[in-house]
Amino acid sequence: MLYASTSSAFKNLSQQDNCAKQADVASRTKICLQRLPEVYREDLCKHRREFIAGFFVPILLGVGAADAEFADMPALRGKDYGKTKMRYPDFKETPSGLQFKDLKMGTGPIPKPGETVVVDWAGYTIGYYGRIFEARNKAKGGSFEGNEKELFRFKVGRSEVIPAFEEAVASMSVGGVRRIIVPPELGYPENDYNKKEPKPTTFSGQRALDFVLKNQGLIDKTLLFDIELLKIVPS
Repeated sequence: MLYASTSSAFKNLSQQDNCAKQADVASRTKICLQRLPEVYREDLCKHRREFIAGFFVPILLGVGAADAEFADMPALRGKDYGKTKMRYPDFKETPSGLQFKDLKMGTGPIPKPGETVVVDWAGYTIGYYGRIFEARNKAKGGSFEGNEKELFRFKVGRSEVIPAFEEAVASMSVGGVRRIIVPPELGYPENDYNKKEPKPTTFSGQRALDFVLKNQGLIDKTLLFDIELLKIVPS
């Protein structure tokens, strides 16, 4: 009887502890959501490179998730990737199934096929716990140093990057920032980030992305990229 009553008591304490932890997390999350907008508005004014990551924080915390809806996407019909595709109402959708949203409209030229572009980018496994796998602005401490050797560059129209990245940049103007939601078939071929750019530059980023891409379970492999088109390199 003592064992049974002790076991029951520990079970009740465990349940109470879990409830308390959940309440604490919910409380802290609410506080963060109240404070984030003001903080990030200040950061956006100070650091151009923090512009990319700053906009994504509310999504990671669930802001706007209630507005998203499951919808049939013709370009993805007949393909089984384990999850029903989600369409975000404030994003535009292209015939390929790519969803995009311009966070900042560029005022410069649009790249032509064969031209080399210099971009800054951030990547997240938005379909699986919102894990970040690339955030170059954080690696540089937030401020934009303009060191092009550390930025990503590729030639437009040469299939050097994943289809979603290619499609997104091809219609951007220099100075613009675009967010894209990437379904698996527009992402890394054969779920291998070594086959196409861009790929994470850190071991932790590679591991986070690889975990999602190579996972054989029915997890959502949808990715999200923020892309800033910085420059078109003269031929």
